[in-house]
Amino acid sequence: MRAKSIFLAALAPTVVVTAAYLPSLSSAFLLPSPATSLSRNSKTIYQPSSSIDTAASRRNNLLTLSAATTSSSSSATSSSRATTSKELIPRSILFGNPENTSPILSPNGKYLAYLAPSPNGVMNIFIRDLQIDSSNDDRMITNEPKRAIRSVAWAYDSQTVLYMNDFDGDENFHLFAVDATFTPNGESGEFPTPRDLTPGENIKAQTILLNYRYPDEILIGTNGRNPKVFDMYRCFYKTGELILDTINPGDVIGWKVEDESFEVRGAVARNEVDSSSTVRIRKSADLINSDFGSNDTEWRDVFHFPYGEEGGLLSFCPDNGKTGYITSSLGRETTALLKVDLETGETIEEIFSNDKCNVGGVTLDKDTKEVRAITYNYARTERVFFDKELEEDYEFLKANAPNPDAEVGVVSRTLDESIWIISYYQSDGPTSYYIYDKSLQTNGDEKETSGPTLTHLFVSNPKLLPYRFAPMEDVRIKARDGLELVGYLTRAVEKGSGTSPLILLVHGGPWARDSWGFRAQCQWFANRGYATLQVNYRGSTGYGKTFLHKGDKQWGVGDMQHDLTDAVQWAIDEGIADKDNICIYGGSYGGYACLAGLTFTPDLYKCGVDIVGPSNIKTLLDSVPPYWAPLRNGMLKKIGDVDNDPEFNEKISPLFHVDKIKAPLLIGHGANDPRVKQAEADQIAFSMYEKGIPVEYVLYPDEGHGFARPENRIDFNGRVEQFLAKHLGGRAEEMVEVEGSTARFPLLEKGMRSSDGVANDE
Repeated sequence: MRAKSIFLAALAPTVVVTAAYLPSLSSAFLLPSPATSLSRNSKTIYQPSSSIDTAASRRNNLLTLSAATTSSSSSATSSSRATTSKELIPRSILFGNPENTSPILSPNGKYLAYLAPSPNGVMNIFIRDLQIDSSNDDRMITNEPKRAIRSVAWAYDSQTVLYMNDFDGDENFHLFAVDATFTPNGESGEFPTPRDLTPGENIKAQTILLNYRYPDEILIGTNGRNPKVFDMYRCFYKTGELILDTINPGDVIGWKVEDESFEVRGAVARNEVDSSSTVRIRKSADLINSDFGSNDTEWRDVFHFPYGEEGGLLSFCPDNGKTGYITSSLGRETTALLKVDLETGETIEEIFSNDKCNVGGVTLDKDTKEVRAITYNYARTERVFFDKELEEDYEFLKANAPNPDAEVGVVSRTLDESIWIISYYQSDGPTSYYIYDKSLQTNGDEKETSGPTLTHLFVSNPKLLPYRFAPMEDVRIKARDGLELVGYLTRAVEKGSGTSPLILLVHGGPWARDSWGFRAQCQWFANRGYATLQVNYRGSTGYGKTFLHKGDKQWGVGDMQHDLTDAVQWAIDEGIADKDNICIYGGSYGGYACLAGLTFTPDLYKCGVDIVGPSNIKTLLDSVPPYWAPLRNGMLKKIGDVDNDPEFNEKISPLFHVDKIKAPLLIGHGANDPRVKQAEADQIAFSMYEKGIPVEYVLYPDEGHGFARPENRIDFNGRVEQFLAKHLGGRAEEMVEVEGSTARFPLLEKGMRSSDGVANDE
């Protein structure tokens, strides 16, 4: 008898899969993104995030704002040349909760679920009955008191909502189910009781899959049996029954499901010795009822990707798993989308590739699995259509966009695909959501019908609307060896209006990338008088295997850091940046890059801001979560063998070069960070203090790898703002105490004061 299971529904019945099914190291030290990836139809629907980096709050501002103060420095931006509003945009608006976000339709189209702040300011799940022409009756169905819910999805019964949450940033995400149809008695304030579908201490859930053909089941990966690996479980979410479905033999880092049977038939194994990856396939997961015989329940190695190659299995085709789609860089520079024979491994058809960047998202028909569209992103998102009707939908949506430069996104669809939720994403304003109704509209005598309609739903952050924001420009930068780098520039002053201080904002990962769009940090910096430059340095993902692996063993003193230096020089040469007022700022790997910049190029930067960055690479890797064990050797290949070469570790680890630091540093860290432990911040902060080098250090005991609680985000950013104004001379809103923030000051607690004589909490 086939085992059974559970999870989250979110995108659309049309399958949208990312082209990176083969798990990589792309998120190893990436500061978690606000975005949440949810999807249906036997594919991954949730990747946890640790922050909501959006603005506007439904409740009162978290800060009681006093009169704004402006630096008298000559570098402060003239309002006539500024790219953003003349007035200071409050931090509470830029970094508080969104008012509405993550809208998702129930499969039957009767309900809308979305995230919004509860009366006490914590992001929770709300339900709107779309059969009622009013939003006044929206109901809050969860009541998380402290830790924001950052994802929401529907089960296929259109009555159960699923979500994930962790515990004070520990990233041990659990899956919860809650009744969306619950109606409290009177005004009692009752809420339905969430059910933890993955209970237990130190358990992490991931790879959560739904399938409309099996509406009562979800497949979930958890590490409950062995903390180092994830087995697949089948869960009946209505009863909570959880049954072990597929055991991880110890080397599998990802799973794939065949839709018709909803069986786990694909696995990605990582060789811990050579860091190669292998896609394994089996014809059936049902040993008892298999139509093929017992041999066909055994795993077979079908595709092999040596270290340095990229690719993986995307989807099975509806022919009982005989064929499927993969991405592969084998024999080419960037990944291509291929249709393949899953028995022989032979390529049947090359469907698409781009010479400059990898395949991105792939949209498949939920039933036939025909390719409908493919996205790719060198600097901006572009689409190739294989389905005329879908292309016409996008043309209609683009033509009706509120901003001609906005990018169109499909957030959710009903099961019959007649109603969609559309997002319009732009770089100089908040995201807008619309309902796109493709169902036939009958007029009066019911003999005439009208075409599709587009109805405004809500703006994620309406408190941003009164303000002017700077457009983000995608730029090209030549590194010293001639390599082209894609960057994103947000100016503080209009082009040709002179220089301004510059923030070099370094993305995490490092095996990730920056992309175009609205980013609260960039707009905040521009409004305060600082240009912001983001650059996809070598080692960033999406640009092909050579570009990715040009970053191997190039941390700190190598070409990855040289690319950042070259990007700063480009901004100076272009007349954008004031060469005497440059700050390097980043989270996670970006925090490491900040520390490396201050130690290895100490004359380039006026100051630095390090958020959850590692300072000693050996101690970093020695303390990562147990489920990273299969990836460790691959990380060593990318970083360098810090295990067996202590000299190399000392060479690239900023902790051993503290004496070289000249510029002031501000550090922010979460005490529960499972990726970059608190010790990474402690050791460099105390070392700098003891050597008399200016350092400030703020620790949040209820945060992890990033700051999820708005109270802590606003508090830390207030401290950053004062720090930048002091050292770069920009504008600053007054710093006042943020109620609910848990900020602590380890240097002060040790009886120390920051080495410039100012206590960390002043």
